[in-house]
Amino acid sequence: MTCALLGLGTGLQAAPAESLQVLHWWTSVSERQSADVLARRLAEEGITWRDAAIPGGAGLGAAKVLRGRVLAGDAPEVTQIIGVSIGEWAALGLLLELDGVASAGQWGSALFPTVAQLVKHRGHVVAAPLGIHRINTLLFNRRLFARAGLPPPRSWADMERAAQQFKAMGVTPLALSTEAWQVATLFENLVLAQGGPAFHRDLFVRHLPAAVSDHRLLDALERLRAAKSWAGTSLRERPWTDGVAQLARGEAAMMVMGDWAKAELTSQGGVLGEDFGCVAMPGTEPHHLYSVDTLTMFAKDYSHAAAQERLARLIASTALQAEYNAVKGSVPVRRDADPARMDTCARASWLAFAQGPAALAPSLVHRMATDEASKDAIVAELHRFFIDDRITPAEAQRRLSHLFKVLPLRGGR
Repeated sequence: MTCALLGLGTGLQAAPAESLQVLHWWTSVSERQSADVLARRLAEEGITWRDAAIPGGAGLGAAKVLRGRVLAGDAPEVTQIIGVSIGEWAALGLLLELDGVASAGQWGSALFPTVAQLVKHRGHVVAAPLGIHRINTLLFNRRLFARAGLPPPRSWADMERAAQQFKAMGVTPLALSTEAWQVATLFENLVLAQGGPAFHRDLFVRHLPAAVSDHRLLDALERLRAAKSWAGTSLRERPWTDGVAQLARGEAAMMVMGDWAKAELTSQGGVLGEDFGCVAMPGTEPHHLYSVDTLTMFAKDYSHAAAQERLARLIASTALQAEYNAVKGSVPVRRDADPARMDTCARASWLAFAQGPAALAPSLVHRMATDEASKDAIVAELHRFFIDDRITPAEAQRRLSHLFKVLPLRGGR
């Protein structure tokens, strides 16, 4: 007879188990597996993970749902909020401060400085960092490249030659979608390749008018238009997981995507180094175009504060960092992580990030670079250019120049 049944006979009630509802956008196979890692480890702490997964690439759907729930007074206890958006929510006074957890865990010295700064707002820690994704990642089908007798591309010229050869073989050179965030992800890769992290920050962090008039932006637009022709008849709006499946089946040779796509390929039975390869986007090898996954805790009435703090403590632990990131495709946020335990793709990512700020570019698409309104405006203009072939690269640059005149100038990071 259980304690609960005994309680019924005596008028006593068993204490309800602690639980936390977690709103996030991890819905692919590999993302679900990584969320399961967190849920399992949290259960070991005596806390139930109540899942609230919202489909939608780059968290667009989750952001809308969160706004609606907060306005309705029904905020979840834990929410995936990333980048600049952390400060926007913290400024409203809605997020639980995690200073005690961070101090006890020595986050100031354990985390990479860029990550430690990212989770702070006005001197207070308001988010728990999960992992670092490298957005400037080129994945390629190794068997197709071997059949074509081609080495992994290391330059734009290499990609052009490979595209021509795969077209001749009847293979789609590049898995690509017309979905706005995926188009903009490819574009900021091209910007990074053309101008490095400093130019990328001048555009997407500082919004400098001189940067948007630079010839390197025009070159990136021209390359974006060229890359569109490599997608062939498969070009349409579709989720990023469809592109991964296309690459896995050998129907496409290359894909430019965050390293979460590596984890998705692995979840489908692919083997890194045998079935597919993973290198930095040509022209960006020394650099790291980053996005950092983070979870925030809504304070509400503070009744869940102890459980929320326990989750934050668990997230930053050395063991959880290693286990979670190996499944997610990202790399640990801790400076004491062991790169020897990582796969070749993850090791290159972690070592590139460890170089420090000069090598880092905060992703526009994934909310690391600028505020939500500015991001949405830039992405919409890029998407308009990509969809409409009547808009020339020069005209797209002029449109972006007009847009940047009304965007707020910002300090660098």
